[in-house]
Amino acid sequence: MSAPHCTTCPYCGVGCGVTVETRGDGVTVSGDEAHPANGGRLCVKGSALAETLDLDGRLLQPQVDGQPVGWPQALDTVARRFARIIARHGPQAVAFYASGQLLTEDYYVANKLMKGFIGAANIDTNSRLCMASAVVGYKRAFGGDAVPCSYQDVELTDVAILCGSNAAWAHPILYQRLVRARQQRPALKVVVIDPRATASCDDADLHLALRPGSDAALFNGALHWLAQQGLLDEDFLQRHTDGAAAALQAAASWTPQRVATFCQLPLAQVMAFYRLLADAENWLTLYSMGINQSSSGADKCNAIINLHLAGGRIGRAGSGPFSITGQPNAMGGREVGGLANQLAAHMGFDDADVDRVRRFWRAPNIARRPGLNAVDLFRAVADGAVKAVWIMGTNPVVSLPDADRVRQALKACPLVVVSEVMADTDTAALAHIRLPALAWGEKEGSVTNSERCISRQRAFLPPPGEARADWWILSQVAQRMGYGEAFGYQHPAEIFSEHAALSGFENHGARAFDISGLAGLDRQAWRQMAPLQWPVNAQHPAGCRRLFSDGRFFHPDGKARLLPITPRLPQHAPTARYPLVLNTGRIRDQWHTMTRTGKTARLMRHISEPFCALHPQDAAALGIADGELTRLASRHGWMIARAQLTTDQPRGSVFVPMHWNDRFTAQGGWTA
Repeated sequence: MSAPHCTTCPYCGVGCGVTVETRGDGVTVSGDEAHPANGGRLCVKGSALAETLDLDGRLLQPQVDGQPVGWPQALDTVARRFARIIARHGPQAVAFYASGQLLTEDYYVANKLMKGFIGAANIDTNSRLCMASAVVGYKRAFGGDAVPCSYQDVELTDVAILCGSNAAWAHPILYQRLVRARQQRPALKVVVIDPRATASCDDADLHLALRPGSDAALFNGALHWLAQQGLLDEDFLQRHTDGAAAALQAAASWTPQRVATFCQLPLAQVMAFYRLLADAENWLTLYSMGINQSSSGADKCNAIINLHLAGGRIGRAGSGPFSITGQPNAMGGREVGGLANQLAAHMGFDDADVDRVRRFWRAPNIARRPGLNAVDLFRAVADGAVKAVWIMGTNPVVSLPDADRVRQALKACPLVVVSEVMADTDTAALAHIRLPALAWGEKEGSVTNSERCISRQRAFLPPPGEARADWWILSQVAQRMGYGEAFGYQHPAEIFSEHAALSGFENHGARAFDISGLAGLDRQAWRQMAPLQWPVNAQHPAGCRRLFSDGRFFHPDGKARLLPITPRLPQHAPTARYPLVLNTGRIRDQWHTMTRTGKTARLMRHISEPFCALHPQDAAALGIADGELTRLASRHGWMIARAQLTTDQPRGSVFVPMHWNDRFTAQGGWTA
C-alpha cells in the first residue's frame, strides 16, 4: 500500500478534502479529516468516487477526423487548422469553451493563449450558466469579485437563509455543517426561500414557497421594512457605502402587503421572515442557481447584498451574502479570467488593465475588448462567425440552453476540437479532433472552492493510454502556433507561480484577488501546499478567512455600492399553450450530465430515471396519473419523463432534474 494521497473531491463547489489510499486490489476513498471544508465527511457522491475510476468508455488516444493518430500529428493538426482560420478570418473567428472541472493551471494557460496571443477574448465557461450573475453582483457592490464569507460563518450565524439553493442535495457537506450547528445551538434559525419544498426544508424553521423569480421583491421589502423600523446600520451606511438613498427609494414601494401579493406568499410568512432579521444579530444568506440562473439574476444578487450592506451584516462572523459555487473550480476559473468579460486575475478591459497584463505576459496580440459569452458564443458558431471552437471538459450539447441548436451549430462548424476524458459524450461525437485528457486522480493542479480556499488536487493514478494534462495539450499547441517562449511550461507548479505573480502585479491593494505570497513556491512547496483562503500576500501571509472586516471595499473610494433594484419576473410568462413554469435543478446522487456518476450503480439506484414532479391538482387537470410517462414540451423542445405527483411541488409549475441526456434515456434530449 502506498502512502495516502490528500486531494479534493471533483464534484460541487464545497471543495471537500479527500484521502485516497491505493492498494494492489484497488483504491479506497475517505474524507480528509484535516481539510477545513469537510473535516473528514463526504457526501454519497464523494464516497463513491472509487467506483468511477475504471477505464470503461475512456478516450485514450488522439483522433483526427475519426482516425486514431499520435500526439505530434494531433497537435500539429490543431495548431495548423486554428492558424489557418485565424489567418483567413481573424482572431474573432475562433473560441474556447472551458469548464469549472478544469484545474486552475489548465484554465490559466487556456486564458493566456486566447486573450494574450491569439488576440480575442472568446473564452468562456460553463460556469457562466451558474455563476456569472453572482460575479456581476459582487463586482457592482464591492468593486471586485470577492466572496466575503467563510464556511465557519454557517456555524456562527443566528439566521441562515438558503435562497435558491437546495443545499441538502447540491452542497450536502456544507448543509450538514449547518444542521450540526443548529443541533448544538437550537436558537439558530433556518429559512429556506424556494418555490419547492426540497430536502433543505427538513430542518427549516420557515419555508417561503414564493412565486418563481420573485426573490428580489422579497429582499427589497426586507430593506424597506427594516428602514421603517429604524433597524439599518446608519453609521456603516454613511462611512462605508454609497448609493443607499437610491436603493432605499427603489425599495420604498415594497410594503409587506405588496411583497406578499407579488411573491404569492401569506403576509404572516413575510412578516415572520422580516422579524427574524430584525431580532438577529447576524444573518447569512447562502444563494446559488435559483438566484443566479435568471434573466435578472444579477439584480437579485444585488438585492441580497443591499440588505446586508444596509444592515451592516457583512465583514463579521456569521454574516454576509454568500454565493455558493456549483463546480469544484468555478472560482478558480473566475480568478484566472476564464470568463469572456474578464481579462485575467480579476482585471478587466480598461486601458490600464490591458496594458498591465500585456506587459506581464509580453503578449503581442492582447485582446482589448470582451469576447462572446457562452450563449452568444454558440450562437456565433451557428451563424458562421465563429469557425473553430475548442471545448474542454464540458458537454454543452447537453448542458447549454437550446441544446438542439447547439448540436446543429457544432455539426455545421468547420472545426470542433474536444479535450475530453470520455470517448462517447454527446459533444465529443461531433468533434473533428478529440484529445484525451486526464481525469480526476490522474491530474495535478489546484482548485478554489466557494469560500476562496485554494486546495491542491493531487494525482494518485498513472495517466492511462495517451491521456495528457490539459495545460500540456494547450501549451504544445501554443508552441506550434509560434508562441513557444511564453508557453514553455514543464510542470504545473510553474504555471501556478506565474498565475500568483500576475495576481499581485501592480496590485497595491487595488484588486481583491491577490495570492502573490505564493508566487515563489517551488515544485516541492507547491506539491505540499496546504489549503488556505485568499488573499495571500504581505498583509495576509497565512490567508484571510473573512473580507471587508475593516469596512474597506475595492471601488476607488473604498466604499461599497447599494444599487436601486426593480424586481422583474422571468421573461417568459405562462401562456395558454404553455401554462406551467418549468423549474430545473440537481438531484442528490448525480452530477451534471452524468458522465462520471452515471457509471456507478450505487448512485443510479437513488433515482434511476428522469422524472417530472407535478402538483396532484395540476396532474388531475391534465389527466396525468402518478408514474405515467409524460411528454413535456416548451418553446424550445420536448422530452419524456415519468410523472411524480407530490404536494412538495407548487401548483402551476413542474420540476425536472437537469442531468439526463441521450446517453441515459431513449428520449432524453434536454432542449428546454
